[in-house]
Amino acid sequence: MGHHHHRPAVSHRRMAAAMVMTFGFVAAEGAAGWWAGSLALLSDAAHNLADGLALALAWYALAASARRADARRTFGYHRVGVLAAAVNAVALVVIALGITWEAWQRIQHPAPVAGGTVILVAAGALAMNLLVSWWLRAGARTDLNVRGAYLHMLADAAASAAVIVGGIVIHLTGWPLVDPILSLVIAALILWSSWGILDEAVGVLLEAVPARMDIQAVGAAISAVPGVLGVHDLHVWTIGSGVVACSCHIIVAEQAASSGQQVQRAVTAALAAFGITHTTIQIEVSGCAVDGNYCSQEGGEGHEHDHVHDHHGHEH
Repeated sequence: MGHHHHRPAVSHRRMAAAMVMTFGFVAAEGAAGWWAGSLALLSDAAHNLADGLALALAWYALAASARRADARRTFGYHRVGVLAAAVNAVALVVIALGITWEAWQRIQHPAPVAGGTVILVAAGALAMNLLVSWWLRAGARTDLNVRGAYLHMLADAAASAAVIVGGIVIHLTGWPLVDPILSLVIAALILWSSWGILDEAVGVLLEAVPARMDIQAVGAAISAVPGVLGVHDLHVWTIGSGVVACSCHIIVAEQAASSGQQVQRAVTAALAAFGITHTTIQIEVSGCAVDGNYCSQEGGEGHEHDHVHDHHGHEH
């Protein structure tokens, strides 16, 4: 049993470059939005600011998660990325609510908007967001933290495209309500992109069974291993991106220790097929009575296995 440490799929240098580019553009877009009087452009700048913060958190989390386990954090720092993703998602929700409030104020009190400036600046934002999204695409497949940053950038690319359309409509028709309406669309997009990340991050922190994994199928695969008579106290949870753990008790017939080790290795192999990389397997002999932490043959054959499972305490 042991931990598998994966190399980050996205380099720290590429993440840092994306972060610097994003913060630089936020300043330009915010200034242009204020000058043009465009709430949609200011909303997009706020979303880009959240993107920059997301990238900063992701960059830090990539570095932290690569640190080795120590005497205090025996599972290492894998969950730093999960915490970063959760903070990221909450920040997005707050920003979306702020944009919604400001858009409602604009609908009640319309203000003139410079459509030409909106089109030019939003086009620049779209190009930047698509470039950074492409940079992060590979890491987003395997890392929740990077996926959070990736979805930030994709959502903002879509928002920038919407702002361009709005700028064209404003430029051609002069209708100012397009701006706050688009801002509401952007706010909804932000909420949608943040919910999935927040839901998954909370699931990891609560040590839920990983999404798309059927714990009944895991139990059945263990029971199907030759030599295993039964399985109980089965727990499967995510330690961090790419690291899934499992602990269980398996019941075997009374046999030599070497045979028990072979069964244990076969169970570990069966669990690996589910992507489980860290296992803790306790072997119990059929017919033994479990009293606290001890297994005694005094109870004789057929004694019911009824005991309190002492769940491992984890510090991440």
